[in-house]
Amino acid sequence: MKKRFLQFALIAFVLFAQDTIAQELYMPRNIKKSYENGTRSKDGKPGVNYWQNRGKYNMEISVDPKTRLVSGTETIIYENNSKDTLRNLVIRFVNNLHKPTSSRGSDVSNDFLSDGLTITSLKIENEVYKEDAKNWGTVGNVKLQKPILPHSKTTINIEWNYPLSKESGREGQIDETTFFVAYSYPRVSVFDDYNGWDRLPHTDRQEFYNDFNDYVFSVKAPKNYVVYATGDLLNPDEVLQPEFASRLKKSYTTNEILHIANEQEMKSGIVTKQYDWNVWKFEAKNITDVCFGLSDHYLWDASSVIVDKKTNRRASIQAAYDIKGTDFVNSVKNNQYALDWFSNNWPGVPYPFSKMTAFQGFADMEYPMMCNDSQMGDPVFAQLVQDHEVAHTYFPFYMGINETRYAFMDEGWATTFEYLIGIAEHGKEAADNFYKEFRVKHYINDRSSEEDQPIITMSTQVSGAGYGNNSYGKASLSYLALKDLLGDDLFKKALHDYMDTWNGKHPIPWDYFNSFNTSTGKNLNWFFNNWFFTNNYLDIAVKGISADKKMITVENIGGFAIPFDVVITYADKSKVILHQTPAIWEKNQKTAKIILKSTKKILQIQLDGGIFMDATPENNVLLVK
Repeated sequence: MKKRFLQFALIAFVLFAQDTIAQELYMPRNIKKSYENGTRSKDGKPGVNYWQNRGKYNMEISVDPKTRLVSGTETIIYENNSKDTLRNLVIRFVNNLHKPTSSRGSDVSNDFLSDGLTITSLKIENEVYKEDAKNWGTVGNVKLQKPILPHSKTTINIEWNYPLSKESGREGQIDETTFFVAYSYPRVSVFDDYNGWDRLPHTDRQEFYNDFNDYVFSVKAPKNYVVYATGDLLNPDEVLQPEFASRLKKSYTTNEILHIANEQEMKSGIVTKQYDWNVWKFEAKNITDVCFGLSDHYLWDASSVIVDKKTNRRASIQAAYDIKGTDFVNSVKNNQYALDWFSNNWPGVPYPFSKMTAFQGFADMEYPMMCNDSQMGDPVFAQLVQDHEVAHTYFPFYMGINETRYAFMDEGWATTFEYLIGIAEHGKEAADNFYKEFRVKHYINDRSSEEDQPIITMSTQVSGAGYGNNSYGKASLSYLALKDLLGDDLFKKALHDYMDTWNGKHPIPWDYFNSFNTSTGKNLNWFFNNWFFTNNYLDIAVKGISADKKMITVENIGGFAIPFDVVITYADKSKVILHQTPAIWEKNQKTAKIILKSTKKILQIQLDGGIFMDATPENNVLLVK
């Protein structure tokens, strides 16, 4: 009897252990080490030993429009808050992407290429380094003469220059006298608790990973050029004529859309002070990057909007665009709506910065407090693109996402917010159609081997359209599925807990998973494993109906835990819709049973996933005999 009891106990223990193991998510060894070291915690919060490095950047930058040369001097006070002694200093200069020798994710023209960064002077703790950066790619390494000790600071002085590319991408020349200047200064790369130095090269596909720094910087530009930048303009009276400085200041306190400078005023040369060169000064604190644009003919609109109703804090909203930029005529108005909506609905966190500027360029790209968007010729589509870029304020800028490795942590959320604000702006049907057309259709209709790679796959390791789908559509669908599963109230609570906890810090995917588990009081690992760690896709089917017509069986061919509607048509032509949340797949991710209560004769059963577009919709309908 005792032997049989032990056998039963052993079997029970094995089954329990298997169930427990099944709830654990795969975690790479370096991430496990971070949890073991206490820098991250399984409750989804930074661990008791969490740290991150940061810097104070003081920069003087000059742009010569005639030669397209950007030059600068900068002083960086860099804080090593880790327990490690740093014997190397890793410097990142993204614009070396333009060097002919740099690795790139796509072909480029000759106009894209340039000589890249030249360092004319480098001092670290007053020690002179003979480094000109000529052999650097987008990441360079400096062997330190004196190591940076744990919990210490070091001072770095750099003088540098580089040419803006004639062909504009995320930065570069827009037209003969308009430039968007981004990633324009050498910066200390991220040193973190799970990878050490971030040495991944920039290839113009995966995006960025930066520390939170404080910036004071100036931009020297010729007269008649207006400079638009991240941060607060500190000296409007020194660079603008009184009338235009007055208009700008007024825009900070009103909902009225003001034309700070129109086409004729810019052409007449009456907007800026008429010194040969003007020095525009800006400041931004606790932010991951700064950038700026300049032009001698762009129109300049501005207004503001209350983004925090508790404190009545306003954010400045500005737009800079060419006279032919018809999409941008409504840019300030659209961003007034967007900042208000994002602040009070989804994510429902007050816009955290003092400004947002839309600059007409070619990139359709986000930057802290700025977006560089194309002229689309379609005002509705242009608004959606701008909404997407502004949504990035929260991911990755409010939270320091490692976009290079985990693009789904920011692009997926921006796509989700783009969809949700689209419902408010254009109605659910229009938003659904846009989302399906641009975020799901190509993915679900493409059966190539890249399409069904797990979302957790490092972004640098996914090729082709698989990168875009993992980062945008599939990730967004997972967030929307979780929203459906939890309901809006609990989902928003968990989202706010996650964002508040990791504001100004560097979360990784497991912090998101753990944070939502803690905030909801639920073990959602089954859901996260289903969506992020598998080769699943979107495909459900009606398997059949029981002989007594009381139970429908639905098969999950693709595997993703998606919500869906069961649309039942009765013999009397009436219809009923039975909504199923992803919870239906928690216990069995392959087959679901749906109990029917009505006794009316059924003619047809149809499954409708809505934006969760089905790979084989033909098996979503069952005619009942």
